Amino acid sequence: MKSILLFFLLCVIFPVYSQDGFQFQGKATKTVVPFQLINNLVFVPIKVNGVELNFLLDTGVAETILFSLEEKKEFRFLNTKKITLRGLGSQKSVEGLKSTNNTLAFSHMISRNHLLYIVLDPEFNFSSHVGIPVNGIIGYQFFRNNLVEIDYQHKKIIVYKHDEKNRLKVSKKSAVLPIIVEKSKPYIFSNVIIDTGIIPVKLLIDIGNSDALWLFNNNRNDLQIPSKNFDDFLGKGFSGDIEGKRARIARFELGTFHFDSPLAAFPDSVSVKNVEMVPGRMGSVGGEIMRRFKVIFDYKNNELFLKKNNNFKSSFTYNRSGIEVEHYGLVWVQETVKMEAVSSSLGYSEGGGGVTVYPNDFKYKFQLKPNFQISHVRKKSAAARSGLKSGDVIVKINRLNPYEMTLQEIRAIFKDEDNKWITIEVQRNSIPLKFQFQLDNIL
Repeated sequence: MKSILLFFLLCVIFPVYSQDGFQFQGKATKTVVPFQLINNLVFVPIKVNGVELNFLLDTGVAETILFSLEEKKEFRFLNTKKITLRGLGSQKSVEGLKSTNNTLAFSHMISRNHLLYIVLDPEFNFSSHVGIPVNGIIGYQFFRNNLVEIDYQHKKIIVYKHDEKNRLKVSKKSAVLPIIVEKSKPYIFSNVIIDTGIIPVKLLIDIGNSDALWLFNNNRNDLQIPSKNFDDFLGKGFSGDIEGKRARIARFELGTFHFDSPLAAFPDSVSVKNVEMVPGRMGSVGGEIMRRFKVIFDYKNNELFLKKNNNFKSSFTYNRSGIEVEHYGLVWVQETVKMEAVSSSLGYSEGGGGVTVYPNDFKYKFQLKPNFQISHVRKKSAAARSGLKSGDVIVKINRLNPYEMTLQEIRAIFKDEDNKWITIEVQRNSIPLKFQFQLDNIL
């Protein structure tokens, strides 16, 4: 989101119960599974008690969390207990369930005695912000036992059984960086360079956050927000909206790699008040950085392997429009289909019977297509100045039908770096309206 709408930095603090994690079955020592990459976030299919669900893979959470199960009528949980969940956001905790003794399956691997946390609030739904069904988030239990490779360029996950042969294989031609796994999450020491100079930082490696960097001030004088910044909606957490500022910092160093002028988000103190930080943590490094590598996690040996891919030198862009878009149900769309002339193959003589269909004849068909609406408008942004509001249903974007695009394609339009003009037609309370604005170049 980068800004793309929703950031899944869900740093919920749970006690870690005794679980087995994922284990290979039989003689298998390696499995390769394609994944969906949306807004730098990795989504994988995992079966839970025999039912396939779509999970966000997230190193930033300790436990496995389920939500949006309304369509899974056959789902049943045993050994449940009511709990409350807290995390990023400015609001209060949400109600949930804890369920034990579940079985999760991912390709050739099984995790038994798996602990699940289930969010009961139906409004806690990421699917509309991502554009695909999302049923849960999985973290530590996916990574703890094996070598997990995320190939962002080719959109596939390769899991290797943890042994010395496989460790040597994945480490070839890769940079090896030390990490620390604390409270079931990986942390790395790196440097950020801002106006005040080089600042050593301890960062959570959070592939469930689509931004490049999140930095926390923590009342430190050396980690100041750059003077050129803007207020922004950073996303949603368990406890509500996450607000803060965005700015470019001079440089980010990760081992021997460095990135000039990356974007950083600075969440405000209200948004992070419910998050119990590990000692010394000053922020997170997210998917916008990680997608520039082939990444291999080795939790057992506290190591991270990185190998540059073709995305390494990609520019750091952000949402210049100031509007966030989400799915808003489905709409019936009428499409006109041209009917071509057909020749008879029924054995009639020339001039005999049959039906003639002329080339200019048409027929109509109706299809359900995704509908989109504006979910948030950044204050003082180009979109806000034009008059667009949260809740406006999008009809056209630059004369294009939004239902012919994915959510990611729509968001890409708003990240254009050429200060182009945007024309948006919307419905507001069933009234058609048209707005035009030029993309801002704030940073």
